[in-house]
Amino acid sequence: MSRAETTARIEREGIVAVIRLEQAAVLSRVVEALVAGGVHAIEVTMTVPGAIESIRQLAASASDDVLLGAGTVLDPETARRTIEAGARFVVSPVFRPPLIEACHAAGVPALPGCYTPTEILNAWDAGADIVKVFPAGGLAPAYFKDVRAPLPQVKLMPTGGVSIDNAGEWIRAGAVAVGVGSALVDARVVAAGDFAAITERAARIVANVRAARPGA
Repeated sequence: MSRAETTARIEREGIVAVIRLEQAAVLSRVVEALVAGGVHAIEVTMTVPGAIESIRQLAASASDDVLLGAGTVLDPETARRTIEAGARFVVSPVFRPPLIEACHAAGVPALPGCYTPTEILNAWDAGADIVKVFPAGGLAPAYFKDVRAPLPQVKLMPTGGVSIDNAGEWIRAGAVAVGVGSALVDARVVAAGDFAAITERAARIVANVRAARPGA
C-alpha cells in the first residue's frame, strides 16, 4: 500500500483508535475487540511498554483489515524503528520536520500534532499527510470550520477530547478522521477484562461517524 493509499484508507475509516496501556499483554485482545466493532485503524503509542515489539507482533498476527500505526513518536529514529516493525502510519503529538522526512523516506504517512493555524499550515507545507490537531479537548468542532475557511486544503484530525457522542460533530465540521483514546479504550474496562464493552463503544462511534458524512 502506497503512502497515498494509506492516507486515503485512514480517511475512509474515519476513526483512529489511540491505544495507551500499562500492560502490553492485553494489546491483541484490545485490537480484536476494536476490530469486532468496526474500528480498523489502530495507533499503538510509544507509552505502551515494549511498544515497538508489540507493533512487530501485531503486524505479524493481525488480520489483513487492520491498519496498524505508531503514536507518540517524537524523533526520526523511533519513526524508522516503528516502520521497520510494521507500522504503516506514524503519529506525533508535535510537529518536527525531520520526523515527516523520515516517514516519507520510508513511504508511510506522517501525522504531526499541531494546535494553531500557523503550526497547521507549516506542517502541511512540510508535507504532513494529515495534521493531528492536539490537544483538541480545549477546542470545539467550530474551530475546524474556522481554520478550514482560509485553509480548505488541509486535512485535519482532532485527538484528545473526542468522545463517542461528539465524534460526528468533528466530522461535520471538516475533520477527515478522529483520533479517539480513552473514550474507546478505557483503562478500567481493560483492567476488568470487559472487551465486549470496547466492541460496543467501537460500533457506536463507527455509526456516529458514518451518519455524519455527506450522503449518509
